[in-house]
Amino acid sequence: MLKTILCVDDDPITLMLCKKVIVKAAFSEEIMFANNGQEAFELFQSMAVQKKEDKSFQSPQLIFLDLNMPVMNGWEFLDLFQESLVEDFNETKVIILSSTIDPSDYQKAKGYEMISHFLSKPITVEMLENLKPLYS
Repeated sequence: MLKTILCVDDDPITLMLCKKVIVKAAFSEEIMFANNGQEAFELFQSMAVQKKEDKSFQSPQLIFLDLNMPVMNGWEFLDLFQESLVEDFNETKVIILSSTIDPSDYQKAKGYEMISHFLSKPITVEMLENLKPLYS
């Protein structure tokens, strides 16, 4: 079981479903939420400060990231994260959780080392059961 994960999505129903499925699958002890890429980026900026002040601070090991969001989309978040925060959070992996069917999105995802999987919404217990061996 993971200690902490972050779900980033602009749809409150998707976030609620993520929480229910993650709890049901016993996939993570703690679940954090952000409504768009900007909120997630600002959260990681504040966690970077916490990490420097408290060496025992535990940041999310995994991010479930939607691509299509207002304010800052998933790609913009990934670019900013990769530019300025990846060194502080090099252990954090990203799973794209999106409803996109655009093949270019799948190709683009291969250009980011931090992306470990590209999954289609909605998240299911079966998906998490398949991922558990990789993150335990």
